Amino acid sequence: MDVQAMQVAVSPKLMMKKDFLQIADFSAEEIQDLLELATALKKEYFNGGNAPLLKGKALAMVFQKPSLRTRVSFEMAMQHLGGHAMYLSPAEIGLGQRESIADVARVLSGYVQGIMARVFDHEHILELAKWSSVPVINGLSDYNHPCQALADALTIQEKFGKVNRLKVAYVGDGNNVAVSLMHICAKLGWDFTIANPIGYEMSAEAIESAKQIAFETDAKISQQTNPHEAVQGANVIYTDTWTSMGQEEESAKREQAFAGYQVNHQLVSEAEQDAIVMHCLPAHRNHELTDEVADGLQSVIFPQAHNRLHAQKAILARLFGAA
Repeated sequence: MDVQAMQVAVSPKLMMKKDFLQIADFSAEEIQDLLELATALKKEYFNGGNAPLLKGKALAMVFQKPSLRTRVSFEMAMQHLGGHAMYLSPAEIGLGQRESIADVARVLSGYVQGIMARVFDHEHILELAKWSSVPVINGLSDYNHPCQALADALTIQEKFGKVNRLKVAYVGDGNNVAVSLMHICAKLGWDFTIANPIGYEMSAEAIESAKQIAFETDAKISQQTNPHEAVQGANVIYTDTWTSMGQEEESAKREQAFAGYQVNHQLVSEAEQDAIVMHCLPAHRNHELTDEVADGLQSVIFPQAHNRLHAQKAILARLFGAA
């Protein structure tokens, strides 16, 4: 399929913002537009390969922390679309330490057409975007993980279609993955509930933002401490590691706090019969979820991981103005 045919095959271009920093920045229509583009690009890829929409484009990938999925999916997304990706390790840049973030942003802006950054501090992403003259993509920060959320929504729609009413139950730490998942559920009109121990809730800012979004879409946002109550009527059960990178010193404490929050066969059996189980990976097997569930018939954790590739193609194509 040539570039012109590809542009005709997808919905009209809605995403005109410079950066992709958080789900809350985009309208429900823009989110759905990205999902439809991701679906079209995925179909095109499996039907013989993607058109070179990003020929001559380069993406700088700035990493403060390691990742399997983020690095490989972005690198392959650029390659599939005819562009090039460049990996920049923590030692090569020392973002905010060896060189100021403002200087890094302005230097890279003269070399590449886009910047993807995976950082610890969300403020670093915001500062990169402030000083960069090219699009900046949030590959993960301590506040949120919008690329993961888009892949999650793509996976959910592949299972259930474009329905307005679903229930997504998140069992575990109120971390960056949970924040973006909550926001995209609110945007798409899906009910979202999180069950976590006291002291491990999402920030009040993130919850208030989700509730404001949900007011417009009639989605329900709720929190509780009982995972068994949370999964009642759930179409999706989602979990993540109890100890994220940078929290290793809290590992023993967190293992104890989350002991009753494991996603196992019993918990899954309490949700809807056709419920799917999701995890953004990497998984600590037989901690937050059992092998039986991770490798079971209701698990979609690997299709979910693979959808990072196609969701990010859509983000790149829209930000670079190629589709």
